[in-house]
Amino acid sequence: MGNQQIIAGVDSSTQSVKVVMRDAHTGQLIRQGRAPHPDGTEVDPILWKNALDAAIKDAGGLADVAAISIAGQQHGMVALDSAGEVIRPALLWNDTRSAKAAEDLNREEGGNQAIARKVGSVLVASFTASKLRWMADNEPENAAKVASIALPHDWLSWQLQGGKDFSKLFTDRSDASGTGYFDPTTSHYREDIVRLALHRDIELTLPRIVAANEFGGTTTSGIPIAAGAGDNAGAALGIQAQPGDVVVSLGTSGTAFAVSKTPTHDASGAVAGFADATGRFLPLVCTLNAARIMDAATRILGKTHDEVGALALSAKPGANGLTLLPYFEGERTPNRPDATGVFAGMNLNNSNPPDIARAMIEGMLAGLADAVDSLIALGVNVNRILLIGGAAKNPAIPAIASALFGREVLVPPAGEYVADGAAKQAAWALLGQMPTWDLGKVEHHHALATPQVMDKYRTLRDNTAGW
Repeated sequence: MGNQQIIAGVDSSTQSVKVVMRDAHTGQLIRQGRAPHPDGTEVDPILWKNALDAAIKDAGGLADVAAISIAGQQHGMVALDSAGEVIRPALLWNDTRSAKAAEDLNREEGGNQAIARKVGSVLVASFTASKLRWMADNEPENAAKVASIALPHDWLSWQLQGGKDFSKLFTDRSDASGTGYFDPTTSHYREDIVRLALHRDIELTLPRIVAANEFGGTTTSGIPIAAGAGDNAGAALGIQAQPGDVVVSLGTSGTAFAVSKTPTHDASGAVAGFADATGRFLPLVCTLNAARIMDAATRILGKTHDEVGALALSAKPGANGLTLLPYFEGERTPNRPDATGVFAGMNLNNSNPPDIARAMIEGMLAGLADAVDSLIALGVNVNRILLIGGAAKNPAIPAIASALFGREVLVPPAGEYVADGAAKQAAWALLGQMPTWDLGKVEHHHALATPQVMDKYRTLRDNTAGW
């Protein structure tokens, strides 16, 4: 294998960092590593860098690596002063304290329709622009120091170059499209929104946008660094999604996103009009509550994840009338940052482990079925639904998802698809063309549709709108 070229792909996610080393031509996994991230909705970014260093070491180091690319959790605000130092702990996507700030910015920009036209999305608490406004309102002394703003993947790519020099700070359009101050249709920043968010009429240095198939810089040891991507765009690339594919990802958050040739501008706020990592678009719906609902089910029932799945499959669809609204950490879609979870319809007949397990899985997936419907309502073409994320391997989830979505669900082999997407991006920049790798055997799941379950869920969702 004298012509083997090893590339590294990184997924710096909310809970951990994963590194895969693959052959650029074939995609063969050579080695991999990982390291945990701390819990919380704000984090000192140096802990991400320390974890990345540990994961790279766990993966055998970069000595034989020809290129690297970093994908990361979207939206996180890394505020930098004029010396390139981090001003305050980074606020992550799941920090909801900026909900009012988002509402204020939407109003000041002329309302939901106007802001969606400008940046593809209605701002919610998770967007970087909302977090900037929160800082300006609540920590004006920190806001006054801001000289540049990076996202988690931007900042890590910058650190690999040694940091400090703002001219080396770069990002890609997929991650930039989640800031709330970038127009994915024109691929340009809306610096007027940054200034409005910060209450400051001065110029800032924002990361330059690097083309999806280009390198943005080199590590201090001379390894070229590709553009990187937001985590969902990275996953779409890793799973080789094509126009007409909807990817439903069950991670810390739940997402449903489609690869689209045309941009979307949803004034309702349900669909975020992001860019993808290839030059196309990635309309996306995000829910805050996904795999952690399964974690909660294991604690409530005292069972493992697979045992919870087995219990759910032993219950009837609809859990004998028990319905869960799974807003355990507030919710992003619908935009209810202060909401809590609701069990409804509980009685002596369904107060048992199988029905509780079934209701929890149905509740988690029903929000994502809503998400797919929102994409369809915007005219997004849906040919296939691909289910990914660790929870997708639970024996109950693909079958229940198919029943709620009312269509076949495809489950690719388990993998680190965000890191794989970053690796593919590095290979693309290195080789000059996008490689096609064998993903392995895809499972097909088809179950009888259960629209009555969705009806009960939607009734509960709508009746608790004011909560």
